[in-house]
Amino acid sequence: MELPTVTVRQVLAQKGRTVHSIRPDASVYQALEHMANHRVGALLVMDGEQMVGIFSERDYARKVALQGHNSRTTAVGDMMSTRLHTAGEDTDLLVAMEAMTNNHFRHLPIVDDGRVVGIITIGDVVKALIEAQQETISHLSGYIAGNLA
Repeated sequence: MELPTVTVRQVLAQKGRTVHSIRPDASVYQALEHMANHRVGALLVMDGEQMVGIFSERDYARKVALQGHNSRTTAVGDMMSTRLHTAGEDTDLLVAMEAMTNNHFRHLPIVDDGRVVGIITIGDVVKALIEAQQETISHLSGYIAGNLA
């Protein structure tokens, strides 16, 4: 029996495609307010329709707070991470998880035809994979018990 493949598209269908973003010229303080108001740990940094970086709680801790920058006067564009990893909607979640784990990031922008269409977190990936495994276990248990054809 082959295990079903879970894709990024399935995660986005369940969690939604809302993308929280901020301009590179916004202050770090504005970014922190936005993250707190929307209960997210990262914002995509967008210059118009173009993704130019990502700003996360980790960026704040390491690049702003620990280095003594003023969050009200420092621009997000000066503190954002610019080494971006992205995935497409048809990416297998195990592939996404491997990229996130190996490259030490928690937020993965999803791009389709050059446009950002969503963002997933490592938590989203883990949750979806656990649900898929539980479904497989349930199916196999039923099969063993003779309840399924």
